[in-house]
Amino acid sequence: MSAQPAATAGSTATQEQVDWFRQTFDQLVANIDRAILGKDHVTRLALTCLLSEGHLLLEDFPGTGKTQLARALAASVQGSNSRIQFTPDLLPSDVTGVTIYDPNIKKFEFHPGPIFATIVLADEINRASPKTQSALLEVMEEGRVTVDGVPHSVGDTFMVIATQNPIEQAGTYRLPEAQLDRFLMKTSVGYPDAEATMRILSDAKVRDRARRLQPVVTAVVIGDMAALADEVYVDPALLSYVTLIAEASRRHPSLKLGLSVRGCLAYVRCAKTWAASQGRTYVVPDDIKMLAVPVLSHRLLLDAEAQFSGTTVIQVIEQILGDVPPPVQGSGQAPGSAPGAGMPAAAGMPATAGSAGQPKRPDDAPSTSPRTARNWGQTPFPGGQRSVWGQAPSGSGSSTSRPLRGTPRSRGCSSLRRIRSPASRRR
Repeated sequence: MSAQPAATAGSTATQEQVDWFRQTFDQLVANIDRAILGKDHVTRLALTCLLSEGHLLLEDFPGTGKTQLARALAASVQGSNSRIQFTPDLLPSDVTGVTIYDPNIKKFEFHPGPIFATIVLADEINRASPKTQSALLEVMEEGRVTVDGVPHSVGDTFMVIATQNPIEQAGTYRLPEAQLDRFLMKTSVGYPDAEATMRILSDAKVRDRARRLQPVVTAVVIGDMAALADEVYVDPALLSYVTLIAEASRRHPSLKLGLSVRGCLAYVRCAKTWAASQGRTYVVPDDIKMLAVPVLSHRLLLDAEAQFSGTTVIQVIEQILGDVPPPVQGSGQAPGSAPGAGMPAAAGMPATAGSAGQPKRPDDAPSTSPRTARNWGQTPFPGGQRSVWGQAPSGSGSSTSRPLRGTPRSRGCSSLRRIRSPASRRR
């Protein structure tokens, strides 16, 4: 692995640094893919979560590789890792540690628990009692554990990967909203495709693929990559775009809990890391769109009427993204701004001639580069038309989003009235 390029004066990541970031990121992905076959996208989401200094919640069916993914990620980083099997009789001190009196030295000594590791696997986290689950709140938010009034730091590089089974609910405790909000992402592994399944079956003699992996980077390199991702440029128009998405989620009629400020911060941090993993020094609307479901799905809470009518959180997210227009480079207008209001340019990025207020790419990569040739979130359409992801070309007639079931005039309400009707009960 090549060394990280030296930082230059200024607060924005250089193209050389981002190229190193992408190369190291791809090496980690390739190493983890040796244990988890055919799940490149899920692996990239997990690494994005790690490098954004967040925690990951994996919810999927049994036998899909949740624990294998967590162990492969831990094996790829040269540091300590631990596994906690959550059960109903697990105590908070079994996770955080305990102070024990030593008669030889006549003092209380702290014995750290398994939470003191670089990567911690919390297997079947919803099987522990709420009291034990609450033991993770402080360490997931502040990176420290307080025992008997004394704080103990878990280190700079720290990540919790929790798994839970959505099918078997007997003897489980639902995670509270405060704890769900502390997970940066929630995703699922899913079943492998036919080709990946054949490769797994052909190598059935291997009992544990993650055990064969060797570390690719150290915990120090992970910290350097996380610090570099923080320097990726985000245009103010994109910050306004995230803000409008959050406000739309709080006003949505199918939601009783929208996106919090912590969720907005997580959204921006993930977008920065994802942009750096793609070899860019700046964030584009495509990054915001692509990360919407893993970052928002566990933070939005449907109301009872929407759940009764069959509305899903993913449908709500898709409608919000369709209703809130993303910023377009060169349009001269930020999302939610008045007509004619120009998008602000970045510091040190003068506007090009003939396009006042149009931000220029922070890196000076030529327009013929395969990674920078596309404008912000713009995809070519037949006939020379261009469209922003989430917006159809003008004249296509498909820009209006279809209302979801569960709104005040949907079939869900009428179904509710029919159930409450005395005549229906007599029938």
